[in-house]
Amino acid sequence: MADIIQREICPQFGVCGGCSLQDMAYDRQLAHKLKISKNALAKNDIDPGVISEIVPSPEIYGYRNKMEYTFGDEYIGGPMNLGMHKAHNFISIIEAGCCQLVPEDFNRVLNATLGFCREKGYSFYHKKRHEGLMRSLIVRKGRRTNELLVNIVSSSQAGFDEDGYKNIIMSLDLDANVVGLLHTINDNVSDAVCCDELRVLSGVPYYMEEVLGLRFKVGAFSFFQANVEAAERLYRDAIALIDGLEGKTVFDLYCGTGTITQAMALRAKQVIGVEIVEEAVE
Repeated sequence: MADIIQREICPQFGVCGGCSLQDMAYDRQLAHKLKISKNALAKNDIDPGVISEIVPSPEIYGYRNKMEYTFGDEYIGGPMNLGMHKAHNFISIIEAGCCQLVPEDFNRVLNATLGFCREKGYSFYHKKRHEGLMRSLIVRKGRRTNELLVNIVSSSQAGFDEDGYKNIIMSLDLDANVVGLLHTINDNVSDAVCCDELRVLSGVPYYMEEVLGLRFKVGAFSFFQANVEAAERLYRDAIALIDGLEGKTVFDLYCGTGTITQAMALRAKQVIGVEIVEEAVE
């Protein structure tokens, strides 16, 4: 395992709802997850012995290639935050600019975005009143390509300074290359990010990623596995389980951007992917 030495516990641990096992040594985390998995199978009358081990993640820090942050406040009348939902409190939002599960570039973009919005005096979108400007920030990265996609999400309420925000983000000292800076307009009342209008402020609305030697164009709203190194290991093992794959037709249901579909197609006679999200299929 590449990153076995555990760091000091994140200062937001226990308050942030993003993770729950960081105070546990990684080997104990694996044992805990193995127990949970076996219990889940036993409750459904499946032999828990089919699971022999939990395969550790190749990396335990900085592995996430996507984060969706929310604008809000931790308490009524408090300053605007940008980050994660507070543990056991879906309404409250706490800052997540020091997260250890993401590349450091994500923290840099988050902190710059929050500083920009606070300086401008922007309001955040109130889930109950359905009013306000700032809603979400989505940051995605191509792990193998070092490409960064930044998507700021607001309501259609006037006032967001697109040029000012572009200048802030494009001037950051980042490890990755910002290939796309987007502004999504979302007036949907649900908490999910819906796209009423997509404005490309710079670059392109996608990033590239490589898995098993294949290159994938990942759109702003396309599903993609959050841990690329672990996903690649999973795909290799899944392919190895199919005897006589070369002569078979394979159906990949709910295929998303088709990572498993394309990986299987390297060996199978034919692979058919089925997916409802048109952008992912494209």
